[in-house]
Amino acid sequence: MKRLVLLRHGESAWNKENRFTGWTNVPLSEQGIQEAKKAGKVLKKEGYSFRRAYTSYLNRAIKTLWLALEEMDMMWIEERKSWRLNEKHYGNLQGLNKAETAQKYGDEKVLMWRRSFDIPPEPLAEDDERNPRFDPRYAELKPEELPLTESLKEVIERMLPFWESEIKPSLEEMGDLLVAAHGNSLRALVMHLKGMSEEEIIKFNIPTGIPYVFEFDDNMNFIKDYFLGDPEEVKKLMEQVANQAKGK
Repeated sequence: MKRLVLLRHGESAWNKENRFTGWTNVPLSEQGIQEAKKAGKVLKKEGYSFRRAYTSYLNRAIKTLWLALEEMDMMWIEERKSWRLNEKHYGNLQGLNKAETAQKYGDEKVLMWRRSFDIPPEPLAEDDERNPRFDPRYAELKPEELPLTESLKEVIERMLPFWESEIKPSLEEMGDLLVAAHGNSLRALVMHLKGMSEEEIIKFNIPTGIPYVFEFDDNMNFIKDYFLGDPEEVKKLMEQVANQAKGK
């Protein structure tokens, strides 16, 4: 059996403020730090062991990975980063409060921007300081690889090649892997692994800091998936994510 553990980063400062974050680099909140540590403790208690871990180029995911591995006494393992695991780019929405934006444009419009499959938010301008071409993290990427906004469809298109070329072969080789990333990059992977429809993935939410396990047989056939946490608590946290962008 092979196990893929997906871990959405702990609560960030902008999660706490209910802001669209996207590719903006923001730190973990104090709660987010504790969530990451708790995830590591849970994984250690359940007997998980990893030889390699993956994360994005964004600080909140990297820090979550480090804190979880520190709790497991596994900070020595190989760590690989990729921009392809970054959060969905929210374009001009980045930095805006979700509930306030819903009040202004309506719940349905904001839900479309957040969770529609193929409709991205309004893009950044080329000269916007938030354009990733101004960030040294992405200096080696081609101009066409740098988004000014993204839909979930586009996140899937940039993430799946990394799954096929890097994560899946490593999982086949090593047995267990940990991926610390973001709500939408992980949802993109979940949609692929479970064969979910566009309608199903729009309604699916991943809470912060809760390890989410996928089991495969030795031929990489999907067996089952589950969160390492109390089912009622996980359900409550998923509902909180779903309600973030509703106007008051």
